[in-house]
Amino acid sequence: MTEDILINVTPFETRVAIVGQGAVQELHIERSVQRGHVGSLYLGKVVRVLPGMQSAFVDIGLERAAFLHIADLRENRSERTQGNSVTPIEKLLFEGQTLMVQVAKDPLGAKGARLTTQISIAGRMLVYLPFEPHIGISQKIDDDTERTRLRERLEALTPDDEKGGVIVRTQAEGASDEEIRADLDYLRTLWRMIQATARTAGAPLLLHQDLTLAQRVLRDMVTPLTGKIQVDSRTVFADMVAWARQYTPAVETRLGHYSGERPLFDMYGVDEEIARALSRRVDLKSGGYLIVDQTEALTTVDVNTGGYIGGRNFDDTIFKTNLEAAQAIARQLRLRNLGGIIILDFIDMEDEGHRQAVLAALEKALQPDRTRMTLNGFTQLGLVEMTRKRTRDSLAHQLCEPCPTCQGRGNVRTPRTICYEILREILREARQFNPREFRIVASQDVIDLFLEEESQHLAMLGDFVGKRITLEVAAGYVQETYDIVLM
Repeated sequence: MTEDILINVTPFETRVAIVGQGAVQELHIERSVQRGHVGSLYLGKVVRVLPGMQSAFVDIGLERAAFLHIADLRENRSERTQGNSVTPIEKLLFEGQTLMVQVAKDPLGAKGARLTTQISIAGRMLVYLPFEPHIGISQKIDDDTERTRLRERLEALTPDDEKGGVIVRTQAEGASDEEIRADLDYLRTLWRMIQATARTAGAPLLLHQDLTLAQRVLRDMVTPLTGKIQVDSRTVFADMVAWARQYTPAVETRLGHYSGERPLFDMYGVDEEIARALSRRVDLKSGGYLIVDQTEALTTVDVNTGGYIGGRNFDDTIFKTNLEAAQAIARQLRLRNLGGIIILDFIDMEDEGHRQAVLAALEKALQPDRTRMTLNGFTQLGLVEMTRKRTRDSLAHQLCEPCPTCQGRGNVRTPRTICYEILREILREARQFNPREFRIVASQDVIDLFLEEESQHLAMLGDFVGKRITLEVAAGYVQETYDIVLM
């Protein structure tokens, strides 16, 4: 299955859509005011050490202090590797200390960025590890002969004075010695420049920022299955061509500048796909549907047959719906960038063969996803548990915010509930104050209910407190908003 990459560029944001099988499979959005920090190196200052949590907060110049756990300290990993007892974090860090850190996870919700001192710098074919003197090979390179060749070439190309190591990326498969050497030289030079800046600068300071989204497309997202890469900005297209000529020559021929009259994303219906990806409900072609609910702790996906009544019998209908749902779930996870713990509630199947077939279909559909995942079988409750690594906000968190009316609850109190709340509040106020009149200022629905079905209760309360109660509609008030004015 080939996949085309579409890049839409405006002064305020860059959007990337990966399109395959006639549908959008993956979306990436980078706004100029909200550019991601993963991979960036900072000179940070420790602002607080928490021995009880074996962690520390580090100021790297962002809005919130970043979080550093002892497991992400280079010294801790070295001790564990050697089988020694781990030194407590309070003996390794102190408040006011300056240290070089790398962002492992962007700030998510109310949480600050997650940091590590195990520095790694990604290139096109290699990942440079300045503090870990070993050579690793990507597990996706499964040809033993090629793995051996790459390891031997790296050992031969590594200078004798080299203190760091590398991880060979999948893009290095089949690469020439010249290409590998060029990537290694570039990464070593970049590391020396970062060190020089860190020695003379004060914290907090950004030492090195990862590539722009358009450049990361060439470095990270292009695969042998990638078809055309279309860019609708002439300037960005020229920059990408120049970058590709230097670092990814084989990709240059796939780059193209889109200059059509219709917007690039309109040609492929990407904006409509984004709108659908923000909905709870995902309709399946058969008539079934998914319900996707994202919470702080986990994401749940519920499969329903809906209007699908095909198949020879009920079990066959359920099986066909679950098979289609497996394909749709894999795409939605990638499209919405859902991460963390994910619970899949397929329709209950009695046949163990059907269960295994659905699980196999899901596993196959998840293979094109570059994000690391773990997939477990069906639990005793008939649920499928899985995890998907989360390094950046989901699409919904990037583009949406909690509803100001319901505060993210997903529902609001009824007008009648608000009416009774107002009546209780007036009774409470009448015991403390002695105004001439109580005026209720509320939304149209609440006032209408007071004028109609709840008019008797309002009159009874007025008689009880011995005060006049008047009503006023506030056009800008939502259903749960009201004021009681003492006149």
